[in-house]
Parts: sequence; C-alpha cells; structure tokens
Amino acid sequence: MTAQMTSSASQQDSIAVAVKILREGARLPYRGSEHATGWDLYACLDREVTLGQIPVIIPTGIAVAVPPGWDAQVRPRSGLARKGILSTLGTIDPDYRGELMVTMYTTSPAIRHSIRHGDRIAQLVISRAAEPEFTLVDDLDATARGDGGHGSTGR
Repeated sequence: MTAQMTSSASQQDSIAVAVKILREGARLPYRGSEHATGWDLYACLDREVTLGQIPVIIPTGIAVAVPPGWDAQVRPRSGLARKGILSTLGTIDPDYRGELMVTMYTTSPAIRHSIRHGDRIAQLVISRAAEPEFTLVDDLDATARGDGGHGSTGR
C-alpha cells in the first residue's frame, strides 16, 4: 500500500512513501487540508492510555519507507500543544523500517490526558534532506548577531 505525498510547489518535489499496516485498526497518515504540510498520525491502541509528565510511547500501527534524500519528522500537533499535551520531535531515517512510535507527555502534573485508539496524536512532515559536507575551519565569517543565542534576538 502506498501513500502519495505531494508538494504544491512543484511535481518534482512529489514522492511516493510506502506505508505498511502492522496491526489491525491502524490508519494511513492523513492530510487535514489541501495545503497542510503535516500529515496526521493516529494512535493504534488495544486500550486507553493516560498521559502525565512521564513520557509514554504510543504506537501508530504503521511503518514507512522514506526514500533516501528525504527527511521525515514527527512533530507535535498544535491543537494538543496548546492544551499542554506534547509529542517529542523525532526523525524517521530512510533506512528505518520499524513501527512509527510517538513519545507523548503533558507539561504539568495538573494535566492528565487520555489517548484512545484512533486519536490524532502527532503529525508527520516530509521534506528534502540536505547532504552537507562539513569542513573544519579556524574561523567562521562574522555576522551582526555573532555568538548571541538563546533569546539574544529579542523577546
């Protein structure tokens, strides 16, 4: 079974990503709107799971084959994040063929959230991966920002 991932920017950015259903009830990634860049991932559970601040791994019931030269990332859903329910960022390497798992937790001990089978839990974003060539140098070119980081550009 394959899912066609399409970029509206150009057809040359369109790729086919093979998806394998590993367990009954698993769902293919789904794009919620025509121009969404994230494809919803769904929980594939035998029983309800309650999230707290300790990370819990939630299975999706699917595996994917991302072509070499492409980068697949699991990202949080904004609708859950605004409630204090997060998934960790994750990279799916092109040579990984195991089940997509999503690590989830809440941001506060006061927040408890139940995940049920079929819930949208994260999103999958696929883009071209650069293949940089790292070069060791003695100095880097100067910029106005310099080495200012972690909030140095304003609040």
